Amino acid sequence: MNKRLLDYLLALLIILTLNFMLPRLMPGEPITAIYGDALVEMTPEMKSHLLERYGLDRPLGEQFAVYMGNLFQGDLGYSYYFRAPVAQVISGALPWTLLLAGTSLLFSTFLGIVWGVEAGWRRGRKFDRASLVTAMLLNGVPGFVLGILLLLFLGFYLQWFPLSGGASPYLGQEGIARAADILRHLFLPALTLTLVQLPRNFLLMRSSLLGVKERPYVMTARGKGLRERVVRYRHAVRGALPPVVTRVGMSAGLLFTGVFFVEVVFAYPGLGHLFYLALQHHDYPTVHGCLLLITVCVLLFNFAADLFSIKLDPRLRENARQLLGRT
Repeated sequence: MNKRLLDYLLALLIILTLNFMLPRLMPGEPITAIYGDALVEMTPEMKSHLLERYGLDRPLGEQFAVYMGNLFQGDLGYSYYFRAPVAQVISGALPWTLLLAGTSLLFSTFLGIVWGVEAGWRRGRKFDRASLVTAMLLNGVPGFVLGILLLLFLGFYLQWFPLSGGASPYLGQEGIARAADILRHLFLPALTLTLVQLPRNFLLMRSSLLGVKERPYVMTARGKGLRERVVRYRHAVRGALPPVVTRVGMSAGLLFTGVFFVEVVFAYPGLGHLFYLALQHHDYPTVHGCLLLITVCVLLFNFAADLFSIKLDPRLRENARQLLGRT
């Protein structure tokens, strides 16, 4: 476990370095974001003053040292484009992304597990074959393409759901009416992300169930005369869950990258839309803050998935004890 923690810390350090360097390799300069669309022509003196004020005239090594020092103090910097502290800018967008990512993760995980169990238990039958074809078709469609198709069909042609945003502006709604409006705006992006994640969870759960379906403890449960549903969900699923849990933990962090593309398609006011605007305007501090948040989420979810898998599977727990004994 100690070695695993060191691996996560090393990964965090490497990603923080890339987080600092990659935005600076983009063409253009952040002065366009700092200066904005002002009508007054920028003089060389003004440009020099802005570079000095934001520390962009310093060598990259010095800028990196300042960046790391500020991070350790909990300071994410000041947004060039939004003219506000990065922490404040991110805190306004984060709840929308958490709502979208959490909703899609919950539904894709639950539906994927149930769908995979039912199909795997009926291996080779019509339901299993139809499920495999459906999952393969869904798995082959990129998330942003699926989002555009749902937007055109359900939003534009049928006009069942709003085309963009997280809530209807200027309506002054409160309570249940506002919650219902937010859910209407949430439906299409959440459906897109759910359909993107669902086939992978289904395929992994089906494959994992097939691996434990004929195990002795499952056969013993059947021999005791227990109902098929009890054997399926109380005995077989428990042994098949660890790979799925690990995958869900990894996808929970990586889901944030998928959220980014979907939020841009639906103009959803979360981190993805914020990150897109920051990239457009070379707003380095905001880009750094968004990427840092993604990094922390990915590592935390992966670590939590490792711990949960060990708790579910006694064999993994024994391996962890042996590893701790060696260290």
